[in-house]
This record gives sequence, C-alpha cells and structure tokens, in this order.
Amino acid sequence: SGHQQVPLRDEVEKSGLLNMTKIAQGGRKLRKNWGPSWVVLAGNSLMFYREPPPPAPSPLWAPTGSRPESSVDLRGAALAHGRHLSSRRNVLHIRTVPGHEFLLQSDQETELRAWHRALRAVIERLDRENPLELRLSGSGPAELGELSAGEDEEEESEPASKPLLRLGGRRSSGRGPEGAEQNRVRNKLKRLIAKRPPLQSLQERGLLRDQVFGCQLESLCQREGDTVPSFVRLCIAAVDKRGLDVDGIYRVSGNLAVVQKLRFLVDRERAITSDGRYVFPEQPGQEGRLDLDSAEWDDIHVVTGALKLFLRELPQPLVPPLLLPKFRAALALSESEQCLSQIRELIGSMPKPNHDTLRYLLEHLCRSGRLHIFVQAGRGYGGHAAETLFRWGRKGNT
Repeated sequence: SGHQQVPLRDEVEKSGLLNMTKIAQGGRKLRKNWGPSWVVLAGNSLMFYREPPPPAPSPLWAPTGSRPESSVDLRGAALAHGRHLSSRRNVLHIRTVPGHEFLLQSDQETELRAWHRALRAVIERLDRENPLELRLSGSGPAELGELSAGEDEEEESEPASKPLLRLGGRRSSGRGPEGAEQNRVRNKLKRLIAKRPPLQSLQERGLLRDQVFGCQLESLCQREGDTVPSFVRLCIAAVDKRGLDVDGIYRVSGNLAVVQKLRFLVDRERAITSDGRYVFPEQPGQEGRLDLDSAEWDDIHVVTGALKLFLRELPQPLVPPLLLPKFRAALALSESEQCLSQIRELIGSMPKPNHDTLRYLLEHLCRSGRLHIFVQAGRGYGGHAAETLFRWGRKGNT
C-alpha cells in the first residue's frame, strides 16, 4: 500500500546495526560524524534509522510508525572500500548519483562482507533492470588512492580487501597483450581523472550548479531567481488543488520508493557521466517541467512526503536555530494577540528566503487547517509531522 509506514520484512534485502557517517552532500565534503544507525536495504533504497526494530516476532524491520532519518537511491551508485577515507577497519564507501557519500563500518569483518555482497547485488540488479543514462563510475576521485595503493597488492590480499567495483569489470592478471592493454587504459583514465578540477572549485567559478535536495536554501533561491524554491511552490500547489480534504495529510507517509523516484527526477538536473564528470544540461531543471498532477504522482501523500523530505534535508532548518528559543517563548504566551505580534516580528527578522518560504508554508497550512503543526512544533509536542517540517526537536537546534 502507498500509505504503509514501513515495508514488510520480505521486501528487505538486508538490515542491521552499523556505524555510519555521511562524508559528502551533493558533492560537498562534510566532516565525519560517526554514529550507530539501523541500516535497511530494501528495493532501490538504503535507509538509515536512529533506533533498531523491536524484537521478534514483529513482522516489520523497523520500529512501528517510524520514518528513516535519511535514505538514498542506489540506482547508478558506486561501491568501494573506504580504508583510504577512514582509519577504522572494515569500512565501505558508497557514492550516489546526486553526489551523496556515506561510510559504513562494522567491527565484524564477516558482517561487512555480507553487506558488501548485498549492496553489490542490488546495485547490479538495478543497473540491469533500469539502467541509467548517466551513472557513476566506480573510480571517482575518492577512489584514486584505492586504485593506486592497492594495484600492486591485490593479488596477495584477502578477497575482502580488493576494490569492490573496478573500471574494467573482470580483473586482468596483467599478463599477455590483453592484460597490458587493460592496464594501459586504466592508467590513462587515472591520469585523466586526477587532472579533473575539484567539484567545489567548479561551483565557485559558476560552472556547476548545486542540486535541489540538500542545497542551501539561499543558494537554491538565488539560482532560481526567486525567494521560494520552485519545488516547494509545485508541491504546495498540488496539495492545495487536490489534497486539502484528504484525511491524514502530512501525517500519513507516501510510498518511500515513489518519493525517492520523485526526488531523483528533480535532482537529475545535476547528473554525473560514466567517467565521473559533473555535467548540466542547457535546459531548465527538472523541477521546472515537473507535472505533479500526472497519474504517476496521484497519491498526494507522495507529494507531501517529498516536500517533507526536501525540508528535512535542508542543511539548516527553515527556522534559523538562533531564533528557536524566541519562537518557543512567543508560542508559550497565553495572550493570542501578543503571541501573533511576536511571531510576526520574529519571522520578519529572518533572511528573505527563509521568511518568504516559511510564510508561504504557513499560509498553506492555514488553508489546509494544519497550522496547529507549526504551533505544536514550537511547544515541543508536534509529533513526526512537526519534526520533519520544522526540525525543532533535533539535537543541535535547541
């Protein structure tokens, strides 16, 4: 069902507790922040939960009613060892087409090998069933150290220490004309990749634009020439048109796979070629041509789920963290006129993109009769909808 909170266990390829850190968001490097995460591999997605599931005999692989803290689409992803990216043992490195990068680690080598096999099988299956026109190579800049450091040692090392994905598919022993030719091609590609300018420098020179999901709100609005992201406008227009009377709007979750498909279409504005180059089409972004009224997105909970995902993945919450205590103090006032006056003043002090986007969202919540989500969020008991829309209950935001 599209309204199912979490998939059933038979939809899951693998799940378990791993140490995880995100090291890149949309191609921008992030500081490592290791922490335990309940990781679930299901369908075309890899999902990360804060808490493990309840003990058997629960038929679900995640806590009932929970939502993943984050998730990624594995179509076109690249998998490699992460030992050159971390001093920890038993580390996997995952890169996705939108430019997100994760490290997964387990103290048990056999457990990590099992995850490697499961992830590789899913990525290869997705490539066969639904190949992308543009997909990641297994040998981007992050893997250069892996290729050069491990080339001479691969023959003597354990199977688990070999590169997980290679440029040429089957490895050549280097003996004979065929092996020599493959080594020549591999070395030439390594030199070409090494000369590629860093993603950040291309962005600073204006040659590359950022993606939509996970982009700084100010940067996205500046890029689009508006103070409210066009994807937010599209989602709210769709909900206003056909979702105001739907029961459970913003509370019921849409099908996660369909939400990820919508996200992927929007973020395809920034794609990566098979040799690892970042490219942009000359045409406008996908979000400018997206028709949320098509039959593909007929479940309005998918649209609201995508909007919540967009807001949840903003690098900074829509309400700046420095203003959160003042918002909470204003919402705690018993006099409604005084409360509204202070809230208006606080919203007016926000940066223009935050101000206009929050106002646009609040006006929509008023029309849909869901303004209580915002009020409850500020008072600390808004539940999941308030948390995903405003992120007021997160660590570091208080």
